[in-house]
Amino acid sequence: MQTPYELILGWRYTRAGRATRRNGFISFISGVSMLGIALGVAALIVVLSVMNGFQKEVRDRMLGVLSHIELFEPGGQAIPNLDAVLATVRKHPEVVGAAPFVGAQALLARGEDMKGALVRGIDPALEPQVTELAKDLSQTVLPSLVPGEFGIILGGELARSLGVGTGDTVTLIAPSGQVTPAGVVPRIRQMSVVGTFDSGHYEYDSALALLHQDDAARIFRVEGPTGVRIKIRDLHQAREVAIELASQLDPGLLVRDWTRQNRTWFAAVQLEKRMMFIILTLIVAVAAFNLVSTLVMTVTDKRADIAILRTLGASPKSIMGIFMVQGAMVGVIGTGLGLLLGLGIAFNIDTIVPALERALGASFLPQDIYLISRMPSDPQRSDIMPIAVISLVLAFLATIYPSWRASRVNPAEALRYE
Repeated sequence: MQTPYELILGWRYTRAGRATRRNGFISFISGVSMLGIALGVAALIVVLSVMNGFQKEVRDRMLGVLSHIELFEPGGQAIPNLDAVLATVRKHPEVVGAAPFVGAQALLARGEDMKGALVRGIDPALEPQVTELAKDLSQTVLPSLVPGEFGIILGGELARSLGVGTGDTVTLIAPSGQVTPAGVVPRIRQMSVVGTFDSGHYEYDSALALLHQDDAARIFRVEGPTGVRIKIRDLHQAREVAIELASQLDPGLLVRDWTRQNRTWFAAVQLEKRMMFIILTLIVAVAAFNLVSTLVMTVTDKRADIAILRTLGASPKSIMGIFMVQGAMVGVIGTGLGLLLGLGIAFNIDTIVPALERALGASFLPQDIYLISRMPSDPQRSDIMPIAVISLVLAFLATIYPSWRASRVNPAEALRYE
């Protein structure tokens, strides 16, 4: 099968000028355009991969403390028919674990220091089924939560802010008090600190306190667990599973998945990622539209060639195709190089960044400031494919006007001074 001459000439013009002084500048501009597209595509891939990595890292740390799905009684009272609710939840094919809990807010005091805390009463035997944090603590401090002994496990930051450690006592002050002739008196209970934890997420390390669900029920005067925490096989299916469970359970129960619990944070990350995509796409656009100047100069330089081709019978459509092939080749090669460079950096960023830190004598992610000490990266096909398509489309659009101008060259005018 014979190759169309438009492709042959377009590829020849793309390579032209490297050995001749006359066309050297045109070739240089073409190379700069190709390099600009490659760098823009690579920058987009690396930045979005790092943002995906940060989002995944923070999400995993967050889900180490949170469950995938929670269902609870909106009034803060005990869930009626808890056994039936647990049986219904565990029948769902996606559910791998379910654990009841008592959730409330309280004040923790130690001397003159007082901090607000999110108190979670758990079942030490079932909680490891639903959170990674409880699984990590199941062989250490979690067995110390014995009903009736009023032990408490504090987040590391919360314990440090109160100045307490294992073996110390803190005072838990429940918000709803007892009505006495002297007025409403808050319920106060001395708790023994049996351990601390560090989840790697400051929001929970500074506010979360764990105790046995029986002790929590007695302190907050509820008849039993006020909610159920659920873990499923695929965390990305949490919203669909939550909707299915809500249709099977009592309408009076609220069902909430992990994406709704942290809706503001995830919305902010998605907005930031979208804005970075738009900003960096402009870099690719600038590099792609450098092709306009490259092709305009090529058309001016090749006017005699165009005129000869026209006199030999080439149609305006064929002339336009030759220069569109030239511009498309620059776009394809630039995009391909950008994909190779970007993916090479994204997949090896955990090696590249430490090498740069050693060479520069600096730390990009100090462990005492950030949640993580390494640069995470998570290249995703859903990001890479649009980047490649947009780069190719922009390069193609940049070729249309110069190619159209080439097709409008008058052979007689072009050959007049040759």
